[in-house]
Amino acid sequence: MALSQNQAFLALAAQDFDTIVAFYQALLGQSPQPFMAHRYAEFQLSGGLRLAIFPPKPSAQEEFHLSSAGPLSLCLGVPDLNQALIHLQQLQCPHGEIQEASHGKEAYAYDPQGNRIILYQPNQT
Repeated sequence: MALSQNQAFLALAAQDFDTIVAFYQALLGQSPQPFMAHRYAEFQLSGGLRLAIFPPKPSAQEEFHLSSAGPLSLCLGVPDLNQALIHLQQLQCPHGEIQEASHGKEAYAYDPQGNRIILYQPNQT
């Protein structure tokens, strides 16, 4: 029996809620909707995926403590990787060099909390 589900979203625990929300607002060029100050912010991504940001409760801080970027990445397809990297530079967001991958070109970046973002430009086939 398979899990029956009808929605999906990525939830990001933010130790510094305001900084992370401001970063994704600038990166994505949109205001969060819905938004509850210091409690919850949600961004609409392509394909119906949502990025939800929340501050962990004080009793759960240790559970959400980020010790490294870990194996999970937020992957965002872009039409022009070079332009996307220029946008990251304007945001003073660190990123790596463009790499060739089986699916096209990609570059790794990290949000202010150290979460990995992979920007990729698919092969033109």
